Amino acid sequence: TGLPHLAMPLAGIDPRKLVDNYNESRGGLKHEAQDIMAPRGTPVLAVAQGNVAKLFTSKPGGLTVYQFDDSRTYCYYYAHLDHYAAGIQDGTLLRAGQVLGYVGSTGNASPNAPHLHFAVFKLGPEKKWWEGTPIDPLPMFK
Repeated sequence: TGLPHLAMPLAGIDPRKLVDNYNESRGGLKHEAQDIMAPRGTPVLAVAQGNVAKLFTSKPGGLTVYQFDDSRTYCYYYAHLDHYAAGIQDGTLLRAGQVLGYVGSTGNASPNAPHLHFAVFKLGPEKKWWEGTPIDPLPMFK
């Protein structure tokens, strides 16, 4: 398949127990991500080594991190964060398993359902952090 193997972004979660919600609809749009429910404040871990491409705040995603892998082939997107880990900024090199932020419900997430919205997309030749081809992340988790 050639797809990267990713570490779990939340400790103690068995990927085999997650329900694949990549193809579900969210407000009329394809979800194209994996939601992982967790208590607010749960540490969110980098799934692979690579640099923070962009810290971004958006209406749907709330506090988000876009991380490129080392080869700049894939972008990992972490959304609805409660807050960032200390010292995280654009360009920060994250190692797999490093805390980058904490689970929350910012953006359009329900305040009563904190979770990590995690997405993967393959970058185009322009390496734009905001666009690429979405890939279902669930099969990539080790």
